[in-house]
Amino acid sequence: MATENNLQDYEVMVIFTPVLSDEDYKGAQKKFTDFIAAHGGEIVHQEVWGLRSLAYPIQKKTTGLYYVLEFKAPSDTNAKMEIMMNRDETIIRHMVTRLDKFSVAYNLRKRSKHLTAENA
Repeated sequence: MATENNLQDYEVMVIFTPVLSDEDYKGAQKKFTDFIAAHGGEIVHQEVWGLRSLAYPIQKKTTGLYYVLEFKAPSDTNAKMEIMMNRDETIIRHMVTRLDKFSVAYNLRKRSKHLTAENA
């Protein structure tokens, strides 16, 4: 299985179709976290943005349910996840980004600022 050394930092943003029920939306999110864990990865942080307007219509839809997931995983996990996302009819757009050390540090600072602002 994967060792700590060969895990890369990634972020995936997924836009689901806006017609999902709350249970389906939560189930779709769980599918991603389970998939990454099953392939030797670990979840760093996840954000549920919810319903947002799209910049332009996609498949005749003007809104979508956004989900952002930051994770560490072996590099071959992305190809497998790409296949899963392309087959999923509830996903209207997705993008996986490899994070460098500066992006990871920025995300960590952003989260810690957000947490201190909530506690104040």
